[in-house]
Amino acid sequence: MQVKPFQHRFASSLRQFDNKIVQFEHKWKRFFTPPPTATIKVEHVEQKTKPIVGYWFMLSGALVFTIVVVGGLTRLTESGLSITEWNVIRGMKPPLNEQEWETEFEKYKQFPEYKLLNHHMTLPEFKFIFYMEWGHRMLGRFIGLTVILPGAYFWSRGYLSSGMKTRFLLISGMVGVQGLLGWLMVKSGLSDEILENKMVPRVNHFWLSAHLGSAFLIYTAMISSGLHVLASEAKTVGTPKRIRAMAHGITALIFFTAITGAWVAGLDAGLLYNEFPYMGNGLVPSDMWAYSTPSAGNPNPISWWRNLLENPSAVQFNHRVMAVTTFTGISALWLMTRRVPLARASRIAANSLMGVAILQVSLGISTLVLFVPTYLAAAHQAGSLTLLTMGIWLMHTLKK
Repeated sequence: MQVKPFQHRFASSLRQFDNKIVQFEHKWKRFFTPPPTATIKVEHVEQKTKPIVGYWFMLSGALVFTIVVVGGLTRLTESGLSITEWNVIRGMKPPLNEQEWETEFEKYKQFPEYKLLNHHMTLPEFKFIFYMEWGHRMLGRFIGLTVILPGAYFWSRGYLSSGMKTRFLLISGMVGVQGLLGWLMVKSGLSDEILENKMVPRVNHFWLSAHLGSAFLIYTAMISSGLHVLASEAKTVGTPKRIRAMAHGITALIFFTAITGAWVAGLDAGLLYNEFPYMGNGLVPSDMWAYSTPSAGNPNPISWWRNLLENPSAVQFNHRVMAVTTFTGISALWLMTRRVPLARASRIAANSLMGVAILQVSLGISTLVLFVPTYLAAAHQAGSLTLLTMGIWLMHTLKK
C-alpha cells in the first residue's frame, strides 16, 4: 500500500478542518438570526358616514327651503324692517303685554320706513309685520340649532367620515355668516340717509342678494351632502363628459339667475314694464342707460357698469336675459339627454329639470304681467330653489 507523503496528508486535513468551520458558522448564524418577519400592509379604512346623517342633511335642507319662502313673504309684506334691533337671546321673546308692544312700536317709529311710508300705521297692523319678521328670525335660530346640535352629536358618536366632518364645519360656519348677513341687510334699510334723501325705505338690494345667495349656497351644501350619503353606489356609466359639464354649467346659471332676481325684488323693478317679451316699445327698455347718461334730470351720471346694477329697468332686463338664457340651456341639455343612454335616475332628473323650468318661466311671466301679486311672487321664489334642486340632483346622478 502506497503511503501519501506527509505534506499531502496535512493539506487534506486542513481542507476538512476548513469545511467543518464553514458548516459550524452556517449553523451558528441560523440559530442566532431571527426568522424573517412577513411584511404586513395595513390599509387605512375610511370611516363610513351613517345613513342617519344623510337624512339629517336632507331635513336641514328642507328647513332652509322653508325659511327662503318665509323670507320672501316677509319681504313681500314689507315686514323686514319692523324689528330694529338684533339680539340673539333677548330677541327670542316677543312683546307680551300692551306696554311692551307700545315700546316696540315707538322704536319702529324712529326709522325711515314709518316716517316716509307707514306713518298712518296702527298698532294692530304693526303687530302683523312684527310677527312676520320675528317668525323669520326664530326659524333661522331653530335651523342653527338643528345644524349644530345633531352634528356635534354625530361627530361624538363617530357617525361622520372625515369628509363629512369638514362639510359639517363648513355648513355651520355658513349658517353663522347667514345670520350676520341678515342683520346687515336689515341695517341697510334703517339708515338715516334714506330719510335725508327722501328715498324709498327698503333694504339695499346687494345685501338682499347676498343674504339670499348665502341661503342658496347653504341649501346646496346640505342637499349635496345628503345625496352623497344616501345615494346608491351605482353611478351612470359612459355618460358623455359634455353632458356632465353642461349640467354643472346650467346649475350655476340657475344660481346666478336667482341672484339677479333678488336685485329685481330689492329695487321693486318687477313693477316696471309689466309685459312680456317687450319692455315698452322694444325688447330693450328706452331707459336702459338712463343712470349713466347725462341729462337735465341726471346731472351726475354714474358709470355704465353701475347703471347695469342699480338702474331698475336695466336690472329687470338683465334678469330677463339670464332667465331666457337659463331656460334655453336647460332645453338644450334636455334634448341632448334624449340622444344618449342614461341611468333611470338621471333620466328622471333631466325630465324633472325641464318640467320645473317650464313652470318657473310661467310663474315669472305671470308674476310680471299681474303686477307682482304676493302669492305668485312667493311661488316664483320657491320655484327658483326647486329648479336649483333639480340641477343638483341631475349633477349628482351624472357623477362617475
